[in-house]
Amino acid sequence: MSGSGAVAAVDLGATSGRVIVGRFDGASIGMETVGRFPNAPVRTPSGLHWDLIALYRGALDGLKAAFTSEPEIRSIGVDSWAVDYALMRGDRMLGTPFHYRDERTAHGVEIVHAEAPFEELYRRNGLQFLPFNTLYQLACERETGLLGLADGMLLVPDLFAWLLTGARTAERTNASTTGLLDVRTREWDTELAERIGVPRAILPQLVDPGARIGTLLPHVSAEVGGDAPVVAVGSHDTASAVVAVPMRADRAAYISCGTWGLVGVETEHPVLSDAAREANFTNEGGVDGRVRFLHNVMGLWLLSESVRAWEAEDGAALDLPALLRAAADVDESVPVFDANDPVFMPPGDMPARISEWFRDRGERVPATRAAMARSIVESLAQAFADAVQKASHLSGVPVETIHIVGGGALNELLCQRIADRSGLEVLAGPVEATALGNLLVQARASGLVSGSLESLRHTVSRSHPPRRFAPRARS
Repeated sequence: MSGSGAVAAVDLGATSGRVIVGRFDGASIGMETVGRFPNAPVRTPSGLHWDLIALYRGALDGLKAAFTSEPEIRSIGVDSWAVDYALMRGDRMLGTPFHYRDERTAHGVEIVHAEAPFEELYRRNGLQFLPFNTLYQLACERETGLLGLADGMLLVPDLFAWLLTGARTAERTNASTTGLLDVRTREWDTELAERIGVPRAILPQLVDPGARIGTLLPHVSAEVGGDAPVVAVGSHDTASAVVAVPMRADRAAYISCGTWGLVGVETEHPVLSDAAREANFTNEGGVDGRVRFLHNVMGLWLLSESVRAWEAEDGAALDLPALLRAAADVDESVPVFDANDPVFMPPGDMPARISEWFRDRGERVPATRAAMARSIVESLAQAFADAVQKASHLSGVPVETIHIVGGGALNELLCQRIADRSGLEVLAGPVEATALGNLLVQARASGLVSGSLESLRHTVSRSHPPRRFAPRARS
């Protein structure tokens, strides 16, 4: 640690947003959540959208609470999920940003792959195939003519930075998820963009984590009751989370587990082999120029959508801790399904889809909610263990330990079963890794902390020692 002071993180997740004040006293990190607000998508006749204005309102209220709690905040940083964006014309958004789970993206894949086959795309951008990556979404905008009206595009965290400061930028870790960033140079691939009909003029200036984006606009400063610069962080939430994984990157894998489970290793250079492409591994940008070589697994979405379906059926809230305790008592031989099957991606009745998945393959269906929850946990644990093994094999990183951060670190059954199925020790925590990573990058930019990523991670391990889960005999 180098000094004392406070910074504020705006952390936008797929189901909720938060504003968190981080206090640094020269020896430790303190975190206070001063604002929390829901993030519920809205379906309109045009499709599934994010309610960005409601999220912005929540962020402003949270920042007002932050300045009330800590008037001398040194900076503000924003992180969110990846790939989604707003098209801009002047100072106006052209419509409400689409949700990445909107069904329109399938047509965008057809359009892009007709111009640039996936094999070529992987050589250029290093990204796994996900039908909602930004370049596929932008192809859909081209078809509607909206792309031709735009003079800018802002990814969600960059959009919030613009709303706060008026500055248009694109932070590199999140830009790396668009499919339009050259994986080697880390600059916009303007030739590819124009081939698929994306005007290079809409691509904002790229900035690195730690860069100063701008100061609060006068009306924003008046509204929140304070003033501070907005600083670029690892604005893709997983990039921020990986900053706060207290790992030895040359010997460990990480699982950033929330709605999605991002499973991988950190490398100095992208892995662009045919085997990596065929395994659908991705090379996303990390803080300090690192590469997050990882695979997306469906994550706790499977459990949260199941809980939502059961609550709708009961007309009452479900006690999730009690359900997980009951699941832990279920026999370990419950059937396991493919947690990566795209059939589980859209919102809806998850238990019904899982049951249908088993019936279609002639397998028995879990008979109780506890058994279904256990099946989900076992399926996720197996998918995570498989992805860790594959990441190690493809990257050459000899994984000895698995770190799990985010909400999944609270799920003791999941952590233990990952250890059991992988045969490796699992270290769980911190739960608030994304916010911690956001705060740490800001703190380093303002001189409150110093050093490399390894130094920042050592600070995390001192402040938030992880919980250990040793592997038991394989089942």
